[in-house]
Amino acid sequence: KNMTEITIDDFSKIEMRVGKVLTALPVEGSAKLLKLSVDFNEKDEAGAPKPRQVLSGIAKDVTPEDVIGKLFPFVINLPPRLMMGMESQAMIMVASEESGITLISPLKDVLPGSKLS
Repeated sequence: KNMTEITIDDFSKIEMRVGKVLTALPVEGSAKLLKLSVDFNEKDEAGAPKPRQVLSGIAKDVTPEDVIGKLFPFVINLPPRLMMGMESQAMIMVASEESGITLISPLKDVLPGSKLS
């Protein structure tokens, strides 16, 4: 495939952070979606943890047990997207091949919300 070159300014607009998956559930009526609750170390106005809901089309390649409690890279500044009537507030980054997807994870524990650069 031909690749589209972008500038460093384009790249700097993409906010990538490490998120810790707290929960993962199959989405009823979908063979490929998992509904994830992901900790990015964000807080609500009262200072309470505020995980994001992320819907991801990874269920054909991974189980909830494969992702719960683990760290993965996410793009967090995409506009929220409705999928199956639910809002997805980030996008998990995976390696894609014809045979399916592979999850990418840090080699050691890092704080949820750590910036990828």
